[in-house]
Amino acid sequence: MSDVRTRPAPSPTRVIAAACVGNALEWYDIAVYAFFAVYVSRAFFDDSDPAVGLLLALGTFAVSFLIRPVGALVLGGYADRVGRTPALSLSLALMVLGTLMIVVMPTYASIGVWASIGILVARLVQGFAAGGEFGSATAMMVEHLPHRRGFAASWQFTSQAVSSLLAAVIGTLLTTLMSDDALQSWGFRIPFAVGLLVGPVGIYIRRRVPEAEPTAAAQADTEPRTPVREVLAAHKVAVLLTIGALAVTTCLNYMISYIPTYAINTLGLADSAGFVATLVGGLVLLVVSPLSGHLSDRSGPTRIMLPGAAATLLLIYPLFALMVSTPGLGVLVVVVGLMALLKGAYYGPLGMLMADLFPTRVRATGMAVGYNIGVAVFGGATPLVAQFLLGATGTAAAPAFWVMVAAVASLAAVWACRNRQPQRD
Repeated sequence: MSDVRTRPAPSPTRVIAAACVGNALEWYDIAVYAFFAVYVSRAFFDDSDPAVGLLLALGTFAVSFLIRPVGALVLGGYADRVGRTPALSLSLALMVLGTLMIVVMPTYASIGVWASIGILVARLVQGFAAGGEFGSATAMMVEHLPHRRGFAASWQFTSQAVSSLLAAVIGTLLTTLMSDDALQSWGFRIPFAVGLLVGPVGIYIRRRVPEAEPTAAAQADTEPRTPVREVLAAHKVAVLLTIGALAVTTCLNYMISYIPTYAINTLGLADSAGFVATLVGGLVLLVVSPLSGHLSDRSGPTRIMLPGAAATLLLIYPLFALMVSTPGLGVLVVVVGLMALLKGAYYGPLGMLMADLFPTRVRATGMAVGYNIGVAVFGGATPLVAQFLLGATGTAAAPAFWVMVAAVASLAAVWACRNRQPQRD
């Protein structure tokens, strides 16, 4: 026992890097798939009707999120029973496998419908792996850095900004330097191949971070570990609050990822315009998310998150209306930058708020289940819902309606969290 107590604690930088690397790869793959959805639809789906092909590509994007709650139950439960580090290494390896499948998949012209099925399987593997990522990684950070929970957990979301930033940089370079024919032929695979480089490095870093020291309450807990059963039986309200709190920010996140497709197909802008705007949004998130997380360590998360959700509800439709009435790169950059500001201000404290809803023994499972149901409902479906609303209403600003629904859900959930006692045992 003495050996365990005297082992040197890993540095905060190593803990944050180990926790965030998988989340970064997950969101990099999400951003790349969303950014290059037009090219993916032409390569792997029947392109006789481009609109139908795009809907199928976005539908595959959305369907992969349906398996995330399954991954949350399996990998989150594994993390609570066996440990954060082995669960996180497994989820990262599975994500790399899914990405590799996309890189090497033959086109629809070569193998027909099997290409479409292959892409669906790849996204399902990625979705299953991602299901256990957020809860385990956030639990690792807040348990290693208990006095800086807000700041530490904010790096989960900051890593998403870094991923979107990298994806936007690569997208901007490719759409600027390559012809449309070259991009369609092979260039769109390049950003997925770049993502493969993260896997071995991430697994190496994660295996060098030990488990956090258990609290006194956790050491005294000798009950058999059945985290999935306990979460579903005793923490249903906490799961619902997690889903609601996540709604507006994950919806905004996926809406920003959808912007390149929206800019090309709806606003009629150049391919590079959406990537440039997303690049600016990533820079804003990179600054705002850790700042708001740091502030939440002093004031508490709800005092920052409530104004953020309210501002999103009030401003999102005018921002979309501005893009539609004055389409252009400058306006697109301003709008995406403001959307990123709203998202970052709300996002930073979110990890701490969700972690505090669950005790240590079921934290990874509880967060994973709530997070992935929320992402499936308000995130993965967002590009598909946005595309559907555009066709159903004929209103170019219609995607804003979906964000407004999510903002109302988040306002209600965060308001309900105001007086809850944090679970830190």
